[in-house]
Amino acid sequence: MVVKDITSRDLWKARKRITPYITRTPLVYSYKLSQMTGANIYLKLENLQEVGAFKVRGAANKILSLTDEQKGKGVSTFSTGNHGMAVAYIAKKLGIKALVCMSDHVPEVKVNNIRKFGAEIKQDWDSQDAAGVYCYDLMEKEGVTVIPPFDDKEIICGQATMALEIIEDQPDIDTVLVPLSGGGLISGVTLGMKMTVPDVKIVGISQMKAAVMIESLKAGHPIEMPEEETLADSLLGGIGLDNKYTFDITRDYVDEVAQVEEDQIADGLAYLMENHKVIAEGASCVGIAYALQQGNIKPGSNVAIIVTGCGIPMEQVKNIVDSHF
Repeated sequence: MVVKDITSRDLWKARKRITPYITRTPLVYSYKLSQMTGANIYLKLENLQEVGAFKVRGAANKILSLTDEQKGKGVSTFSTGNHGMAVAYIAKKLGIKALVCMSDHVPEVKVNNIRKFGAEIKQDWDSQDAAGVYCYDLMEKEGVTVIPPFDDKEIICGQATMALEIIEDQPDIDTVLVPLSGGGLISGVTLGMKMTVPDVKIVGISQMKAAVMIESLKAGHPIEMPEEETLADSLLGGIGLDNKYTFDITRDYVDEVAQVEEDQIADGLAYLMENHKVIAEGASCVGIAYALQQGNIKPGSNVAIIVTGCGIPMEQVKNIVDSHF
């Protein structure tokens, strides 16, 4: 199976390349959710990466693939937070200068997490797309390599290593619920799963507000949308009007897409806190929010839900606790 120019060999090369820099995260059984749905539900806890999010996989694979000359000129990225943190982390590990550009919607907790890894930060835009334009202008002027957050072969292959771990831990998985934003994660997970288990079902899940990939799929081509406030802030941002990989992969290989309401995302956050003693961000919980809705999960199925990261402000945690417990 070859998708675009990506083969299974590329995924395994990424696995070998990034292994020294990432955590092999656990796939844990969710007893209560399994009992509620009549399925076997497992949570892939990517929030347990050292940087607190799955993004370190793609960032590591991309940066490690650069030439020494490229590394010497430094890297930049545009990010809603987690990808920027991952780029800063890997760049620091490798002694590479990093610049992270973000929209002003990014929570302060994520800005501070990026800052602690020593990256330079610019937060002068109202969207991730605008920050991206700046990064590519800088590449033209100074030769600084842009590390894209999602629409890139090496990024996608890095994220695909998560799927390889899921298959190793639970070969019977037949459904994977994946948070859906720009599509780097779902593209990687989809290819990683389907190149090994072709009949697996992939469901991409977004918030209701500014779900650009889902609206682009409806339109039949990438579109732009203004960002909105949401508990799933990590799922904000455009997919790029010149999208090369993730739109086509999502359209052609993802089996289903769905959206969840803000109160359902809050319920997913509360479920994790109560039943697994895990604090995760809203974007991490859209899969759980989807699974909590009656009729969405097929009884008897074996389901993996990706929990993507833990970059949540403590004030938001307090609000969830106060409203649910």
